[in-house]
Amino acid sequence: MLESSVKMSKKWVGISGIILAGVLALAANQPWNTVTEVIDGDTFRMANGQRVRLLAVDAPELEFCGGTEAKELLEKSVLGKKIILEEVRADYMGRVLALVVSEGKNVNEVLIKSGWGRWDRTKSRMGPNMEKFSDLAQQNKSGIWGKCRQTTKPDCLIKGNVEKENQPGQKSRMFYFFPGCSEYERTVVERELGEDWYCSEAEARAAGYAKGTNCYGKVWK
Repeated sequence: MLESSVKMSKKWVGISGIILAGVLALAANQPWNTVTEVIDGDTFRMANGQRVRLLAVDAPELEFCGGTEAKELLEKSVLGKKIILEEVRADYMGRVLALVVSEGKNVNEVLIKSGWGRWDRTKSRMGPNMEKFSDLAQQNKSGIWGKCRQTTKPDCLIKGNVEKENQPGQKSRMFYFFPGCSEYERTVVERELGEDWYCSEAEARAAGYAKGTNCYGKVWK
């Protein structure tokens, strides 16, 4: 298993290097480019066909709470406009990441400041600003921090929780918790990640969740 994981990691490194080299070559010849399509709240396509994801920004998927708002904000910020890519790099999945400047504004910061994008703590020169804007958005309950963070749901007290995996080939794990489970009080329902409240264990299981191991075999009625 370990040998297989190492081979997969090396494969991703190789793919990322090839993609990044191609993007840097394009950037050298075409420092300006126009955005022709916005795919979702943190990813767009340029006129040269290259897909770019905002560095250090994680916006909700379109089907989740806040996904539409995040996409609309990114469209307003970059669609049809010429942009500059800075700190271009590739992640372990081979995706091109960059700080994006449009009309003199850092688009990554715009998404974080609005609250429709989450700062994922990836290191960059804009890290201190991103952290500050992320804290302010949370304090002001802007974007997802207000709309998508319902703290209670009467009669539907079961919390769905998604544990994201960040390694190649790994899948997210999904568990549900109810009053009496040791992790219940510490679990926050983040609807921007696809999590939700459920009224019964059957409903939670139908949504793809398994009972948390720290519920110790208890049954919710």
